[in-house]
Amino acid sequence: MESVDIQILLGFLSLAYTAIEITAIFAAITAVRDTRTPQGAIAWTISLVCFPLLSLPLYWIFGRNKFHGYVDTMRAVDERFRRSLADRHNLPEVPSPADRENPHAPRCSFETMARIPFAGGNGIELYTSGHDTFKAIFEAIGAAKESLLIQFFIVHEDGLGKRLRDILLRKAAEGLSIRFLYDEIGCHTTPERFWRTMRDAGIEVHPFHTTKGRGNRFQLNFRNHRKIVIVDDRIAFVGGHNVGDEYLGISKQFNGWRDTHIKITGPAVLGVGLSFARDWYWATGVLLDLAGTVPPCGGEAEVLAFPTSPADPLETCSLMFIRAINSARKRFWIASPYFVPDSSVTKALQLAAMRGVDVRILLPRKPDHLLVYLAGFSCLKELQMETIRVYRYQHGFMHQKVFLADDDLAGVGTANLDNRSFRLNFELTMLVENPAFCQRIEAMFRTDFAHSDEVGTDEYDGKNIIQQTAIQLARLFSPIL
Repeated sequence: MESVDIQILLGFLSLAYTAIEITAIFAAITAVRDTRTPQGAIAWTISLVCFPLLSLPLYWIFGRNKFHGYVDTMRAVDERFRRSLADRHNLPEVPSPADRENPHAPRCSFETMARIPFAGGNGIELYTSGHDTFKAIFEAIGAAKESLLIQFFIVHEDGLGKRLRDILLRKAAEGLSIRFLYDEIGCHTTPERFWRTMRDAGIEVHPFHTTKGRGNRFQLNFRNHRKIVIVDDRIAFVGGHNVGDEYLGISKQFNGWRDTHIKITGPAVLGVGLSFARDWYWATGVLLDLAGTVPPCGGEAEVLAFPTSPADPLETCSLMFIRAINSARKRFWIASPYFVPDSSVTKALQLAAMRGVDVRILLPRKPDHLLVYLAGFSCLKELQMETIRVYRYQHGFMHQKVFLADDDLAGVGTANLDNRSFRLNFELTMLVENPAFCQRIEAMFRTDFAHSDEVGTDEYDGKNIIQQTAIQLARLFSPIL
């Protein structure tokens, strides 16, 4: 009997392995068809066919770079949004290249990708610390009269998280309509009781549902990384801050936290609202009724809300960076906590330096994610140009996502200079054309450079062989970092 049982067991295992191998082969075919680069397709194919037990679950979790279902879900509602906004706000359509006075201007490419035009008449306020950012956010929420739209990647149940929850509970008691969207992967440590308390008070709280839809069930790659607060459809906050005490500089790991956020008042708030409304519809199936009037002008800045995502038909996030770099004639300064760009962005930076552009890259000295930090040394080495200046920020962790092109274009938002932002995350960058605001960004950068050490692109060469090996191994994981 024991021999028969063993034979049955072996037969079952053989059948199971055959089924897994067949499934892996079909997954390999999918990888060949869908993987972005030939190198990635080859790597997945070999791994899936030769090591299916290990590679198949990894492929289900990390193997795809397209967010299935979102495009189909949004196709119908996008037209409804656009018709509704056009009817009520008389918003201009994005003109075709043939209808533009200067089709080679950077804004033309940005508007074509975003499918909405720059909006004039906006006021912009700049915040460079968590204390100032959340002071302004809480003041705006406290003065809200009608509605609040809130979206964050990370929300902790700590001091700052509880302060946000408590003020929302008070506003809910006043009868305000409050909708709160969070990323369930970014908030995986946040206890359910935190959300339940708000739901019980009538606040509509929902996860983004990154695993919803055909083909997304096992995917952990896709995350909604946007940070948005919209007050009464008239004021919007966008930037790098999440909700947690570390963003106030209260951290055992880092002695301080450097981040950037902006407040927008004016017509561009509509673009931020449209980004939120799309995500809300994906998460809940409910089509928001956006504001019936254009927010009044708050200043003189031309602003475009530029959302990017893995559901875009083109890799709009990396294209945004490439276009901004290519537009620079005088300088291109960029701050990012993570530096793992692809070859196209690397080449754009090199070409900018070759034509005499002052290229500067601001990075953190200390890491918060070791693999990304290590991979960055290899990416810097690929730049191989002494004229590209690299700075390591010394006063705590540097988390801002900001760039400055010449004196008239700045970007502030949630997108990092890495593959995850380029292809896997839902991001939002506010593009600003305004010399006065760019002067403030320049002054901010100069202060940050003064608090940094200049290190150059050859840091890798100064590492020992063990560190260099770890760096190259970390680089292998760059497609999912």
